[in-house]
Amino acid sequence: MNDDSLQRILYLLADGQFHSGQELGEILGVSRTAVWKHLQKLEGLGVSLESIKGKGYRLCGGLDLLDSERIRSQLSSEARSLLAELDVHTIIDSTNNYTMQQTVNRENGYICLAEQQTAGKGRRGRQWVSPFGKNIYLSALWNFDGVASLEGLSLAVGVVIAETLEQLGIAGVQLKWPNDVLWRQRKLAGVLLEVTGDPAGLCQVVVGIGINASMPTSSAFTIDQPWVDLEAIQAELNIARHITRNDLIAALLTNLLPLLHNYADQQFATYRERWERLNVYAQQLVELHTAKSVFGGRMLGVDGSGALRLSTEEGETLFHGGEISLRARNDSAD
Repeated sequence: MNDDSLQRILYLLADGQFHSGQELGEILGVSRTAVWKHLQKLEGLGVSLESIKGKGYRLCGGLDLLDSERIRSQLSSEARSLLAELDVHTIIDSTNNYTMQQTVNRENGYICLAEQQTAGKGRRGRQWVSPFGKNIYLSALWNFDGVASLEGLSLAVGVVIAETLEQLGIAGVQLKWPNDVLWRQRKLAGVLLEVTGDPAGLCQVVVGIGINASMPTSSAFTIDQPWVDLEAIQAELNIARHITRNDLIAALLTNLLPLLHNYADQQFATYRERWERLNVYAQQLVELHTAKSVFGGRMLGVDGSGALRLSTEEGETLFHGGEISLRARNDSAD
């Protein structure tokens, strides 16, 4: 089944209502046997499909599919002017991988979204669990003049994610240096930056963002740290209004695109106090694990470049991003 056929049958069934095989076949222009084969492939994606004789087929609970026009319609005028392209995929290996391949041909403000990633990437070579139609997998492309101008960018993106969630009524979001967005000590979202081009000249930055919106428990068994999704948070906070993925993406892009547009001039100093307000380990005893060493001390915050400030027996030490894992003292999560 090609990508177009997959999208068409998904959009037909997304309403959660029953549709007969004959109806689906007539709309798609295929036989009922072909419809059945298509539906078998949907089940292979982990989509919960119900079949009742005499009624037809339906997706249990429906699907909140990505809708580029709905997202565009909710953007601020500034964000809309900065958006070059909104590229929505059904299935992709990784939105970051795909966007990295587009750096020569795409302009600032290229946004890649996907319903599912087959090889989603997290920090430190980890897999980003990416079930179909449940979470947000987003990558944004922007050009910068040298990697020095990128200092603190991943932290600033974390601030934007947290503040966007706050704007939508999600209270209690916090940030863990350098890339994690937490809620009550559980991971809700993450940021992965990848850079290509000339480190001293024009370089292209891909900002990857993953947000757990409605993570099925059956998909999360490989996640090796405490996690949470927006669906569970809204239930715990008794928020009646359902935040759709399209609503969240539109709100996020409204804040993210201006950040990327202005970052070369503003730098992390603009976001430092806002990051400190959300620092989950502020003034706590922590451990930093590198490939070769473990450092312990008190988390003082971050400096103007986004480096972590750690108070140790030898005095204050700065740590920059990279293959570093931060955790609270006696906490196994990283």
